[in-house]
Amino acid sequence: MKRVAVTGMGALTPIGNNVKDFWTSLTAGKSGAGPITKFDTTHFKTKFACELKDFELETHFDRKTIRKNDPFTLYSLIVCEEALKDSAIDLEKEDVNKFGVVWASGNGGISTFEQEVIEYAKSSIGPRFSPFFIPKILSDTPSGAIALRYGLRGINYCTVSACASSTSAIMDAFNYIRWGKAKQMIAGGSEAPITQAGIGGFNAMKALSTRNDDPATASRPFDTDRDGFVMGEGAGAIILEELEHARARGAKIYAEVVGCGMSNDAYHSTATHPEGLGAKLAIEMALEDAQIAPQEIDYINLHATSTPVGDLSELSAIKNLFGESEKTIQTSAPKSMTGHLLGAAGAIEAVATVKSVEEATISPTINTTNLDAEFPKGVDITPNQSIKKEIIYAISNTFGFGGHNAIALFKKWTEG
Repeated sequence: MKRVAVTGMGALTPIGNNVKDFWTSLTAGKSGAGPITKFDTTHFKTKFACELKDFELETHFDRKTIRKNDPFTLYSLIVCEEALKDSAIDLEKEDVNKFGVVWASGNGGISTFEQEVIEYAKSSIGPRFSPFFIPKILSDTPSGAIALRYGLRGINYCTVSACASSTSAIMDAFNYIRWGKAKQMIAGGSEAPITQAGIGGFNAMKALSTRNDDPATASRPFDTDRDGFVMGEGAGAIILEELEHARARGAKIYAEVVGCGMSNDAYHSTATHPEGLGAKLAIEMALEDAQIAPQEIDYINLHATSTPVGDLSELSAIKNLFGESEKTIQTSAPKSMTGHLLGAAGAIEAVATVKSVEEATISPTINTTNLDAEFPKGVDITPNQSIKKEIIYAISNTFGFGGHNAIALFKKWTEG
């Protein structure tokens, strides 16, 4: 099968509006959490989130485009523009019939849906909906919008697997290229869930942290005092390309994608399996795909949402798979800084994982002051400060409601 390279990346996150700023903030251990500004939180249990900073849609789009699209679609266009520019791809020289898009979102246009329903409820003259209502809420709208903007006629669709959605997109894009069905693919995800319905709904499930007195320390993966995740928003994109095609055009190669795995817990509609059986299976599948042993993994980008149950499930999977290895396995939890971008989490964390491999640097886990006793021996959480470490193989974990598990495995690029 064909080898697959990462040749471009884009990011729009609560700690940086492009890849450079995102990576700088991530390695510096900067928290993106703060009071919610998008709506009045007076009657909400959680009053904070990881919102985008110093960001206005009007900087990127005209009023007409903003009116016709939900923010999650506009976020996707912003990061894809950055990723394509980063890749230095000249679309006039490429076969756009072999250039596809697999995009992801867990919620789709939730803010549009909320706004339209509120307006309907307030109306005294019957149903009056925007003609853009339906296309604005569809989860597959970004994949079509990206293709339309750049004239990409290849494989095109949306993956939806809750918080594993954008890793699923990366996995599918990877497979299509190595099967010879595409030369280049844009893969990623976007999410705009910081709305009254989004915060209120997750509050009702008791999934969100309520540490309103100190939002910056609320996302605390594996800490004994963790009380839930912090909502985030944004998008991430990576350009995947057949390796020989990338080399022929002189592209910069950030890393290779060498394996992937997907499974289901088949346990509960929202809770992860307490023993991490599905997570372990997905990681095993990714390792088998890459034809490497667990001991060859140098770094794990943890899903680590900071929920009491979810964190322990991931720890169980790691402990059962890697055991008490003599080699220290380095890990970190970006969500301690970015919050949880739901369906877009896998995309921005794929960017973070690839940057870790490229820069031989592991970003820290912040806020974890009292490490859970279940945290495995021989596994380092990289507390508070980033470290330098050569990384050959790295995996990025994502797990979602419905028992979905998706794993992407990256390898350091070397000529030869």
